[in-house]
Amino acid sequence: MIKKTSLLITIAVISLIVYYYWPEPPLPTNSKITRLVVYKSKRELQVLAGSEILKTYKISLGHHPVGDKQKEGDGRTPEGFYTINDKNPNSGYHLNLGISYPTAEQRKKAKAQGLNPGGDIKIHGLKNGQGYIGKFQRWRDWTNGCMALTNAEVKELYDHVPIGTPIEILP
Repeated sequence: MIKKTSLLITIAVISLIVYYYWPEPPLPTNSKITRLVVYKSKRELQVLAGSEILKTYKISLGHHPVGDKQKEGDGRTPEGFYTINDKNPNSGYHLNLGISYPTAEQRKKAKAQGLNPGGDIKIHGLKNGQGYIGKFQRWRDWTNGCMALTNAEVKELYDHVPIGTPIEILP
C-alpha cells in the first residue's frame, strides 16, 4: 500500500512539474494582430490576424464569471465589444492592457439603475511578486473582473497588441 501511494505521489509531482514548465508555443513573429476574442465559458483568449487564429491563451476571469458585468465589485468580467485602450508597464500586476469598459451605453444603463458600472478592466499577469504561481493561476477565477494570464503570456501580448485593437468578450 505504501509503495503504491508513493508511486502515485511521485507521478502527481512529476505531472505538476511538467505542466508548470512545459513551453507554450509563441505568437508567430511579424504577425499583424487585428483583434482579440475572449470566450468566457471556455476561459480562452484568442489572438487573430484577420480570420486566422494565431494563438489561444488559457485565462482566469473574475471570481463570479457567469453573466455580464453590472456594477463595480460584482466580480464579473464584462461582455461585449471593446478596444485595447491602454498599456501600463507599471501595474500592480505584471503589465496590463486596458479594456475600454465601460462604454457610454453601459455607464448610462448603470446610472439609470443607481449603480457604478466599475472600470479598470484589464488583461494582466500575476500580482507583482507572485509570478512564481505561473500556469497554476489558471486553476481558478480570481480577478475582480479582469482577464489574467501568466506573466510571460501577458508580456507577449503587451509586446504585440497595439492600442486600438478590437476585443470581443463573449459569454
